[in-house]
Amino acid sequence: MPATPSNAPEPSRTDSALIRNFCIIAHIDHGKSTLADRMLQLTGVVEQRQMRAQYLDRMDIERERGITIKSQAVRMPWAPSSEADTPHVLNMIDTPGHVDFTYEVSRSLAACEGCILLVDAAQGIEAQTLANLYLAMEHDLTIIPVLNKIDLPAAQPEKFAAELAHLIGCGTEEVLKVSAKTGEGVEELLDEVVRQVPAPVGTVDSPARAMIFDSVYDAYRGVVTYVKVVDGQLSRRERIRMMSTGATHELLEIGANSPEMTPADGLGVGEVGYLITGVKDVRQSKVGDTVTQQSKGAEEPLPGYKDPKPMVFSGLYPLDGSDYPELRDALDKLLLNDAALTYEPETSAALGFGFRVGFLGLLHLEVIRERLEREFGLDLIATAPNVVYRVRMEDGDEHVVTNPSEFPTGKIDTVHEPVVRATLIAPSEFIGAIMELCQGRRGSLQGMDYLSEERVELRYTLPLAEIVFDFFDALKSKTRGYASLDYEPTGEQSADLVKVDILLQGEKVDAFSAIVHKDKAYAYGTRMANKLRELIPRQQFEVPIQAAIGARIIARETIRAIRKDVLAKCYGGDISRKRKLLERQKEGKRRMKVVGRVEVPQEAFIAALSSDDSTGEAKAKK
Repeated sequence: MPATPSNAPEPSRTDSALIRNFCIIAHIDHGKSTLADRMLQLTGVVEQRQMRAQYLDRMDIERERGITIKSQAVRMPWAPSSEADTPHVLNMIDTPGHVDFTYEVSRSLAACEGCILLVDAAQGIEAQTLANLYLAMEHDLTIIPVLNKIDLPAAQPEKFAAELAHLIGCGTEEVLKVSAKTGEGVEELLDEVVRQVPAPVGTVDSPARAMIFDSVYDAYRGVVTYVKVVDGQLSRRERIRMMSTGATHELLEIGANSPEMTPADGLGVGEVGYLITGVKDVRQSKVGDTVTQQSKGAEEPLPGYKDPKPMVFSGLYPLDGSDYPELRDALDKLLLNDAALTYEPETSAALGFGFRVGFLGLLHLEVIRERLEREFGLDLIATAPNVVYRVRMEDGDEHVVTNPSEFPTGKIDTVHEPVVRATLIAPSEFIGAIMELCQGRRGSLQGMDYLSEERVELRYTLPLAEIVFDFFDALKSKTRGYASLDYEPTGEQSADLVKVDILLQGEKVDAFSAIVHKDKAYAYGTRMANKLRELIPRQQFEVPIQAAIGARIIARETIRAIRKDVLAKCYGGDISRKRKLLERQKEGKRRMKVVGRVEVPQEAFIAALSSDDSTGEAKAKK
């Protein structure tokens, strides 16, 4: 572990009046991590020779894509210019900016008293900016509006400062202007954090209550749990209890990140730090849970805890069936770092053994798949992502369907699908294109507001299943890349949904089945039949490809047979001899068609099931 810089503060129980807990929230690519870098440099917790871009982003994927996936907390000393003799302790949390990780952002906000709302001075307010702002308002945080990237030639600080001031309800002069890249205005921002953000409030003498806002797995030390102490104090070597699970552990180490882990004797009211108990299962340190002492501990947990629920499911299968045990071990290891991941074994007649994996969204799916392939050397097939349906039968039975193969047969009463409330922000010239797209995806308009003369916010209710395929790609192409999207689950609705099966020579291929709306069933069946006709090589016999709803065929394509020239050896002679050879070939093909089984090559599965063309949201930086 890297040595702690000599000028880093030694964590000790700080007077809570001198503590400021804040986080940085913004849309993807608006400069959160770069601003955090400048703060680390200015406060001196990272020496110049150790500094690197995106210092707090530890994963290779985070650094390559320029996105934050895991929240990071760091403790920094800062003496504001107005009171230089009184050093304060700033606890900063750098949060993810993507919609998939909203729960992680909400837990980080619960650990703070204030937040920096960062907006790109060249792009203005985006959908995720609004979503995070509303989250911060729900937690009653002090909001410091900041415009970043004012050094860019395309920056329009005055225009977007007015937009931000109108949104928050403050004066344009209160919107701070900084350049995280050059460092301009960052010192003044740190002074404003000390001045505006209130000190944490808690009861020193009551039983300890600390909220877990993140947990990561260390290969050598087990689970490292990040907490904010709300009441009381926690000390090294005392026994603690997790209030949601009831599990008890001994505190082997406690301390703060500045930015590397620095041990201390304990943490008091308002302090943010880490706990190490030697536990090897990250599920025992659930994000949002409350930590207290085992003896004479608190009775009431802190509010706001809930399990993050998977929104999107996809089947992951190894290309080589013998890699199944390696895939299971790899998922077990990833689960240690990502408690939001859920998976269970499943078998496909076409793809063999694999796992049904639940994700928070498409970016989460893309990141997990990339980590499995890169860190564990696996070659995977991922089935098209789908959502969770609730099917009610006429006899009163209910089925929860996460996989099209689980869709029940028989008399169905109603099918319920998850619904989201989507917020779209775009230049006003694209209103018509966005409305056309959303109505084509079964959306209903809930409201529309102009943020300024040129920018408009639209609110739609949309089925989640219509978003998880190519919605984001279509949105970006219709708005020349200017629109941004954010969504949150709002419940479920009943819909006229059916299961479309793909049959090869009369046999169902479960990997290609899908649950779609009745109006779109024909289009899906036709598309898959056409795709497979191009991908599956020709056989010695004719192969019909059919799309069916139950027993009703809705689309068909035919792969024509390879015809061997049986007359090549005939140089002439009686026509009856040629006819005899052709009749024998015809009979042979008929018999082959009865006993022949269509072999679908692996490449055809990969191309037909490829989720790459339907995960534009995952690959684009919103």
